[in-house]
Amino acid sequence: MTERKPPGISFESWVDRQIREAEERGAFENLPGAGKPLRDANAPYDESWWLKQKMRDEGLSHLPPTLALRKEAEDALKAASRARSEAEARRIVEGVNEKIREAFRRPLPGPPLNLAPYDVDAVVAEWRGRREAQDG
Repeated sequence: MTERKPPGISFESWVDRQIREAEERGAFENLPGAGKPLRDANAPYDESWWLKQKMRDEGLSHLPPTLALRKEAEDALKAASRARSEAEARRIVEGVNEKIREAFRRPLPGPPLNLAPYDVDAVVAEWRGRREAQDG
């Protein structure tokens, strides 16, 4: 399909020929998602749909870095509360705290961070309390 359109052929004819030849080669058989409904088919029209879909597929965020860090910190607290061990909870909170401290050392673009490192011992104590309540 890297072939260029020859002069003297209408663009539509050239495209139709490319599609027909690809069909004959079987290029459209067994494609991923064949027979499945289109994702977001019933969603309202959004002119940036393709960009948002690509970002979602690639796991990218369109949030300013400060807001993305706030979301990551919130998710880290939830993950720490569901941790299987005290050490895992501590590791999760310490990891996000390091990112927060780095954001203070090198400020991120976007709105103010308005976030301070979490008290690891307090988070672990809450984790321990929830665990004891479940066991007791």
